[in-house]
Amino acid sequence: MNWKGVIPALTTNLKADLSIDHPALAAHCTWMIESGCSGIVACGSLGEAATLSFEEKIAIARTCVAAVGQRAPVALGIASLSTVEAVALANAAEASGCSGLMVLPPYVYSSDWREMKAHVGAVIKATKLSCMLYNNPVAYKTDFLPEQIAELAAEHANLHAVKESSGDVHRVTAIKVVTGRRLDILVGMDDAIVEGVYAGAVGWVAGLVNAFPEESVSLFGFANRGDKARAAALYSWFLPLLLLDTVPKFVQFIKWMQAEVGQGTPHVRPPRLPLAGADLDLARTVLAKARKEHQEL
Repeated sequence: MNWKGVIPALTTNLKADLSIDHPALAAHCTWMIESGCSGIVACGSLGEAATLSFEEKIAIARTCVAAVGQRAPVALGIASLSTVEAVALANAAEASGCSGLMVLPPYVYSSDWREMKAHVGAVIKATKLSCMLYNNPVAYKTDFLPEQIAELAAEHANLHAVKESSGDVHRVTAIKVVTGRRLDILVGMDDAIVEGVYAGAVGWVAGLVNAFPEESVSLFGFANRGDKARAAALYSWFLPLLLLDTVPKFVQFIKWMQAEVGQGTPHVRPPRLPLAGADLDLARTVLAKARKEHQEL
């Protein structure tokens, strides 16, 4: 598993009846990799994992693995209400050909470090797959502190990365202080990518990449190479779009953008509903402005 570069948090392509559109999903994976992305993370928050059954998640994993072949690795998001199911999903991901796991705390239940360590530790040790811990205290109400991450890294040789989505770019530095080069740190919030790379992050689990892969790869590349002038110019254009990854309806916004650029549909599973009203007006305004200014880059 390669935890460096731009790795899409893949959306889940749905048909009008809200079943999974596997041919469209495969085509989307191909587009991501051919645009320069270094891997795929399926069935994360953006992939609407909470609305997918166990069997659907594994079917998605198989489609992604088959679509990218040997060109890039695929990781599966592992999240569940129970530790037992999370472990079973990890094992099934390994059997389906995945190269890595993105390990989340359990949905809904948030507790102390003793319980959260036991949960994620059980998932990490369930397979030999390379694992990335997903820290998103805003969404999941569980905050893995740098010292706790270092503790997990010391106990699990196959924990290789952290997706940092606390919203505090200082966390990149703090994790590096306590883990050194032991872990790859990836930015998990689109609107913090340049700052995160400058702080030492080596990867980006990205959202708007699903609609703008070439621009995402270019932005990461400029920042990673220290080309600050080009990074600043592209970031300034991209930021209004990237901010749509940080709001409650991020799934709807990103899938709508995909549909508008001809690479998917806006269909989402309830309780999410398609964009309407002020949200739809905002999406149209942001995209129209981006298209107009894109010609000037």
